[in-house]
Amino acid sequence: MIRVMLVDDQALFRAGIRMLVGSQPDMEVVAEAGDGEEALRLVAGSRPDVVLMDIRMPVMDGLTATARMLEASDAPRIVMLTTFDLDEAAARAIRQGASGFLLKDADPEFLLAAIRTVHSGSSVIAASATRELFAHFTPQTRPVPESFAALTDREREIFALAARGLSNAEIAGREYLSEATVKTHISRILTKLSLRDRVQLVVFAFEHGLA
Repeated sequence: MIRVMLVDDQALFRAGIRMLVGSQPDMEVVAEAGDGEEALRLVAGSRPDVVLMDIRMPVMDGLTATARMLEASDAPRIVMLTTFDLDEAAARAIRQGASGFLLKDADPEFLLAAIRTVHSGSSVIAASATRELFAHFTPQTRPVPESFAALTDREREIFALAARGLSNAEIAGREYLSEATVKTHISRILTKLSLRDRVQLVVFAFEHGLA
């Protein structure tokens, strides 16, 4: 069962998401909060797997709450909720460690699929959208860390394609590989670069001028 926490200052919006999530046999809403401060008080006791976190809220905004929540070793995976396609605050949250972002008017089926995707940890919400977001808000380029030199030539090819937002299936088709092989390569790349998921891979690529 996927344990979901909702953090949004609009009670009506939370009620709609609660009904949607509650209708699924593999999900349950374990906590709700109207601001980031309340979310931090509730997260330890409710132990959610996935947090849907609004960015703009009173008392404590979603950015601050996300940064604080991710300090814990057993932190949940956090998905930012935003009303803007290209939102600098969402980009900042993803740099802090959020697993992606969703538009508040996303299709219900997409939202449910996103929760499952993030919970599995095997892929990312809209890697192409994340790439577009970071292309729009390009951070100052940092030196490439030595860990990147540990990648093989093939892993660098896969890294470049993943950084462009291509899915495992798309990479497999371009490189004439099986999806299982691509998944193995991605896993090794993430391990070597100490990255958590494909969102962090996209962030890494942009922050070090490798996109």
